[in-house]
Amino acid sequence: MDWDGAVNAWHVAGSVFRMGRREWLTDAGWQQAYDGGIRTVIDLRNPDEIRRRDTDPPVSAGILAAFDVVHAPTEDPGNSEFRELCVPYLNDPASYADNVRIFPEKLAGVFKAVAKARGGVVIHCSAGRDRSGMIAAMLQDLVGAGEDAIAGGYERAMRGINEHHRVSAVPHPHERYLPEEVLAPLLETRRESLLRFVRHVKTGEFLRHNGVTDPEVTAILAKLGR
Repeated sequence: MDWDGAVNAWHVAGSVFRMGRREWLTDAGWQQAYDGGIRTVIDLRNPDEIRRRDTDPPVSAGILAAFDVVHAPTEDPGNSEFRELCVPYLNDPASYADNVRIFPEKLAGVFKAVAKARGGVVIHCSAGRDRSGMIAAMLQDLVGAGEDAIAGGYERAMRGINEHHRVSAVPHPHERYLPEEVLAPLLETRRESLLRFVRHVKTGEFLRHNGVTDPEVTAILAKLGR
């Protein structure tokens, strides 16, 4: 998506989108998202991640007031098992299954938020790659997207944030730009991990088993264009 200032912003399906941290958007970017039908922002970050940076563009309170912002973290970073398995943070589809296993109620909460969201929805984490990638893959699985489409979505997000690392004036504390000869084999490994996760999770069954009702699933599918 070409919303001004947005980093790693992509269409998932129907009226559902994904991106990196929302603080990167400018006033113009928010207006573009609004004009495209977005009314709800679902933030997957943990509370201590949600803050503005000196390099973030100023945004008017008036334009932000047009959006519902829902906080729905996918994890508890204080959980000792999670910390052991996902170091320094969730950054690989190989860990998605553990995230879902440890925090099923949190994942279900994200989908409940999508079900009751007003208008179009943009789901974001920090980089727009893994937490949003996990949810995007599950949404695509729910709507019946093929494995190539699901893997392609993750590859776009991984390449998108990699390009951001190349041009960003603010170095990431753990990641750097990866040249193609490093990125390509990493993408192949992560594609395999992602597709193993999708085959295992069986999103529709997972949601119903964890308290997402049939009417809520129907509402989610409607958001996804089904």
